[in-house]
Amino acid sequence: MKITTYRPEELTASLRAVWHETMDDAPDYQNPFLSPEFAVGVARQRPGVHVAVLREGDEPVGFLPYERGPLGVGRAVGLGLSDCQALVHRPGVGWDTQQLLRACRLTVFEFDHLVEDQRPFGRYVTGTFASPVQDLKDGGHDSYPEWLRATCPGQARTMLKKERRLTRNAGEMRFVYDERDPAVLRLLMRWKSAQYRRTGRADRFARPWIVRLVNDLATVQEPHFTGVLSVVYAGERPVAAHFGPASRTVFAGWFTAYDPAFGYYSPGLMMHLRMAEAAGRRGIRMIDWGRGEMEYKDRLKTRELRVGEGFAGRPHPVAAAYRLWRRPVRGLRNTVLAHPALRHRADRLLKAVGGLRT
Repeated sequence: MKITTYRPEELTASLRAVWHETMDDAPDYQNPFLSPEFAVGVARQRPGVHVAVLREGDEPVGFLPYERGPLGVGRAVGLGLSDCQALVHRPGVGWDTQQLLRACRLTVFEFDHLVEDQRPFGRYVTGTFASPVQDLKDGGHDSYPEWLRATCPGQARTMLKKERRLTRNAGEMRFVYDERDPAVLRLLMRWKSAQYRRTGRADRFARPWIVRLVNDLATVQEPHFTGVLSVVYAGERPVAAHFGPASRTVFAGWFTAYDPAFGYYSPGLMMHLRMAEAAGRRGIRMIDWGRGEMEYKDRLKTRELRVGEGFAGRPHPVAAAYRLWRRPVRGLRNTVLAHPALRHRADRLLKAVGGLRT
């Protein structure tokens, strides 16, 4: 196996074409976070992004995007933002992880949403977790209400009633699947930032590079990666919005927020349902909601994938020190998230902190 590393912008058109073909060959690799476009987007905002290209003979057979930091500490590209990570490879291709790390000049490689079928990384996985997904299909329904009654019969009556009330009280409810107005994207980020602060979470949009990344990805319109901004309006007023990337067949749930003044109407769920129906009509076959316990994910999911987290490392003091630093933090977080009572108490504490912050 020959392994060569590139900066994402150095990839030739032919290498990108092979990467796209490799994504298309396996359902596990059709997530837009596994596309070269996502790696290129992150590379524009962060130093140290590289792509390892694996070859058998002269033929490219695998692609691993990663970020390399000081002392060879490596992370999956977009770690903390990406909800799907993998070495994208042709069927039947294997690799030696130690050889891969040496070729990438990495002492350790951290991941937290690794696709399950990555056997050479298997011994380095420290835990696996459910990642809810929603299967979609265009069943030939003539209208959204008809689709909703067939797909979510337990929620259809309530949600349609709330849409009618929203129209009556605030203006005609309408949904735009692919909104191109950058002002609405900025509004979504302000809503989400305020939500992070209210709930005591770290505000991702307080980091300028993440704001720049989202703005950049929103302009990408390629078959394997399109930035999609979906919006629910009442009249001309945005009520809820979601931004996430889509490939040919997979839509990635990413950033959702709404105007708290309209909370009575369940605008987030309203938008997710509308988005699912519209995506299905456009050939999307799955929404990947990402790892994490959320009520709306439980309502919408049709099944669960498994993703892994862990640290692939070489015998090196830096790798050992990095694992000793990171594993307790991850372990504590996973313990809290795995127990509803602890998670509830942590949420209450974070909201109390958020109240002080706001």
